Amino acid sequence: MPTSPSSRLRRLPVLATDGWLARGYLTVFALGVLVMFLFPESPYAMIPMLLTAPLSFLPVLFPFGPGTEGSPPVEALATGLWFAWTLLCALVNAAALGALARKSDRAPSARPRPRAPRAPRALLAPAVDNWLARGYLTVVAVALGFFLYAVFVSQDPGFAGIWPVMAAAPLSFLALLVTAPVEYSSPAWLSSLVFSAGVVLSGLVNAVLIGLLAHRLRARPAGR
Repeated sequence: MPTSPSSRLRRLPVLATDGWLARGYLTVFALGVLVMFLFPESPYAMIPMLLTAPLSFLPVLFPFGPGTEGSPPVEALATGLWFAWTLLCALVNAAALGALARKSDRAPSARPRPRAPRAPRALLAPAVDNWLARGYLTVVAVALGFFLYAVFVSQDPGFAGIWPVMAAAPLSFLALLVTAPVEYSSPAWLSSLVFSAGVVLSGLVNAVLIGLLAHRLRARPAGR
């Protein structure tokens, strides 16, 4: 019998605190929030947003958030909504890490089989076997396609690269670091290729985590 949406939501905080990986992530996030309040003008104030990516970048598409101009109640509401969304993003990311580290909660079989090395296809299966991960990969593909169109067709990339970076964050920022030296020592097309490959890999990692989280939320606890 499939689990209900309410039971899935209740399992989210359980996964977010299950295992040292998820708890360690939440600890680092809490330290990042502390740094943000103590040093709001420092570049390190971006730590909470980077740690909660890619979901934390979604409010960029909406005309409200920290810095919204208006009456004090409007500004307080915008800031409060942003902070609540960031906390929710942290909970989701921690749950994804908890799902990655957690063993299956189904009852073990009577005759456990020895584990064999998992093929790359099996490792990537969570990225494509559920609608949530497939939908995310679609967003990454559209953002990357827009970037490639801007670079090779329109010849005016502008800031088109920011969309795949945000879609595949936070690992996509590593793609930027790798691309930087290539950009100044190789043909322009090679730097775009390296950047695109980094975005694809980053998106696949995120999609696998999303898929694992979807599986864990959908799975029934043992004994039910």
